[in-house]
Amino acid sequence: MKKFFKWTGLLLLTLILFGGALGAHEWYAKKPLFFRAFLDRTLIKIALDDPELLTSIGVLDGMGFKGHNAKLNDDSLEKNDEMYVLMKEVRATLLDYSDSSLDESQLLSKEIALYLLDAGVASEPYRFHNYPVNQLFGLQSDFPSFMDAQHQVNTVEDAENYNARLNKLGVKFAQNMEGLLKREEKDIIPPLFVIERVLDEMQAFVDLQPEENILYTSLEKKIDDAEQFDTSEKSRVLAGTSKAIASQVYPAYQSYINYFEKLKSKAGTDDGLWRLEGGDIAYQQALAFFTTTDYSADYIHQTGLSEVDRIQKQILTILEAEDFDVSDGFTTAIEALKNDERFYYPDTDEGRAQILADYQTILDEINAAMGEVFNVLPKASMEVKRIPEFKEKTAPGAYYQQPSMDGSRPGVFYANLYDIKATPKYGMRTLAYHEAIPGHHFQVSISMELEGLPIFRTLSPFTAYTEGWALYAERLAWELGFEEDPYDNIGRLQAELFRAVRLVVDTGIHAKKWTREEAIEYMLNNTGIAESDVVSEIERYIVMPGQATSYKVGMMKILELREKAKVALGDKFNLADYHDVVLKNGAVPLEILERLVDQYIENTSI
Repeated sequence: MKKFFKWTGLLLLTLILFGGALGAHEWYAKKPLFFRAFLDRTLIKIALDDPELLTSIGVLDGMGFKGHNAKLNDDSLEKNDEMYVLMKEVRATLLDYSDSSLDESQLLSKEIALYLLDAGVASEPYRFHNYPVNQLFGLQSDFPSFMDAQHQVNTVEDAENYNARLNKLGVKFAQNMEGLLKREEKDIIPPLFVIERVLDEMQAFVDLQPEENILYTSLEKKIDDAEQFDTSEKSRVLAGTSKAIASQVYPAYQSYINYFEKLKSKAGTDDGLWRLEGGDIAYQQALAFFTTTDYSADYIHQTGLSEVDRIQKQILTILEAEDFDVSDGFTTAIEALKNDERFYYPDTDEGRAQILADYQTILDEINAAMGEVFNVLPKASMEVKRIPEFKEKTAPGAYYQQPSMDGSRPGVFYANLYDIKATPKYGMRTLAYHEAIPGHHFQVSISMELEGLPIFRTLSPFTAYTEGWALYAERLAWELGFEEDPYDNIGRLQAELFRAVRLVVDTGIHAKKWTREEAIEYMLNNTGIAESDVVSEIERYIVMPGQATSYKVGMMKILELREKAKVALGDKFNLADYHDVVLKNGAVPLEILERLVDQYIENTSI
């Protein structure tokens, strides 16, 4: 979602389209004359009908248009039905552009768009096979986060729009309740642990006095930071906020609390999609969407088991060579490694500062050598920062923030330094290569800097490609000699093992009828990860079927295609050229990536 600032240019294009007869035709015609105009116009129209998205983009605010900031999205079932109708209409128009009228790049755009649309249309019969209110996301947690992080307040109008949204929350909750009731009719009821988690979360939310709630304190801080409000304006606005929370927000949340309290009696402890009518089809669709392959659940499961065994043997071989006792098996040996104090920094401010400095050294070192294996390097620079302390306790171990389009802000690798034990020295290189160079920073920045692509190509949600590349980047760095220390190699293998275990437990839960407890036990025994983290991971896979399989599947496909090209081309194979093929078309489904590699092999063989 962070790429939406690219829509600045799109919205400017809209203004151009409105100018003149040709512009009007391209905006209103069922089939615009220009293929690119159709693709971009479709995305613009969807955005203009999404006030929350417009707030996140922020472009209209800069142009002086702020009315959308007083509105919330229409989440009704009727609106959802309209989206499926729209997908079918867009698909039909897309097919109306003959292949002979399109150049090679446009043909690829058409194919990718059809891929996404076909997946969307096929999912319609199973669109209720999920739990939209859960411990990770949902209206109950997304709304406060959205208001806190996305709704900017610089003027009195902005603050009044903020309150207007609070006063509309009851409608939004009621619309979402339609979907919950529809799922209940279909006997699609979350597992008991999900209901208990969201009830605890919502009860804690409404137990606060309105003035203590984040929806109040966030606005108060924004008003103070804006320095544009006199005392009377601030008091008036915040009085309205308090009233809205008490009269609109809390009753909306209470309606959900009452609903889920009653729903508890219908909830069970079976966690997989297999238990739902049509669940096997819904899960296969999820696997197809996230892996962008036709792999069956059984194939993915068996691949995971094989990879877990292979990787664990490699780790044990290294540990034995380093004089660790491996006689009691993987779990005991890996625990001994985790408890070795020589692999940790001091739990001090100085220790944390040293971690950031060492991360930067790691990245500077590998970046200097990337010209040898990449023909195209990102123009955007890269830096390392600590995840802000106020949110690091609940933040992931690391994440990447892409650079700005105008080059004013570099890409940032954010490292979580809350728990010093979560940053063993032997895991740092792998994490840096994954999140930054040559991982996400290379892939994302190069994609952003490609010219001439329709906007949807920069937003395509192909996790198998993006996360597969980042895992491949870990392996590439090792192959290039940047993890000569055997313990660094263990860190790399542990990261790969974690993704291999995901193949086993995700398919185990949703296709093999594993219980939550069986999945937890398997992950505990095969990763060495702390139990609290394992529980969170397994519960994530339960409410996000298929997503966790995409990482390892993507990595394996990129490696497989590289080996295919090496064997076919022999001395003509060039690693930098291969990386061009993978990166210079943006994110694509793996089946399309394979065809692009086949074309590269054919063209290079001549």
